[in-house]
Amino acid sequence: MIPVAILAGGIATRLRPISETIPKSLVEVAGAPFISHQLGLLRRENVDRVVLCVGHLGDAIRDYVGDGDAFGIDVRYSFERERLLGTGGALRRALPLLGDAFMVLYGDSYLDIALAPVVAAFETSGLPALMTVFRNEGRWDTSNVIFDGSRVLRHDKRARRPDMHYIDYGLGVFKSKALAGRAENEIFDLSEVYGALAAAGQLAGYEVEQRFYEIGNPTGLAETDAFLRQRR
Repeated sequence: MIPVAILAGGIATRLRPISETIPKSLVEVAGAPFISHQLGLLRRENVDRVVLCVGHLGDAIRDYVGDGDAFGIDVRYSFERERLLGTGGALRRALPLLGDAFMVLYGDSYLDIALAPVVAAFETSGLPALMTVFRNEGRWDTSNVIFDGSRVLRHDKRARRPDMHYIDYGLGVFKSKALAGRAENEIFDLSEVYGALAAAGQLAGYEVEQRFYEIGNPTGLAETDAFLRQRR
């Protein structure tokens, strides 16, 4: 299985005051730091290498996860020390650790899906990137994707349109060349990359049936906690 980058460097302002002293990845969810649930899910899907892109309180994440041996995964780190680079900049910085192709997910997302079909769809597409999408219809956050069944035709978090029935599910697959054109230490958001690729007809899509869970705000945190406790 190709490696996975986890974007875990943000300040998590919506979780304050908790996130002022605890990075979002270490917030307790269903009795354990959230990152342990993410790594357990990835291990289930036969992922054997993870790169944690960390910034805010990143040393605390490294102290808890270590080299990943306790989770059965080889874990490496890409730090944003001087300044936060945004989700896109953080991923660009981590490219030397990721290789030619990799998955990426957000540090506050719990995505209980099979990964092998997603990777297979990416490889079959022949395109430089793939976005997983969910037919959201405005239920969980605002829909931001136009999807035709095989490609993402438009992705825009700012200019929302009535024909955007889908939402970015939170898992992407990339060839490193899709980001290599960006300058090292450039500040940018990953959504900018998705949007440009979609506009150029270069973004594959993969529809997911299960809803996503996330801990980016108190409501999402409570829902994710309840879901994981029920599963356990």
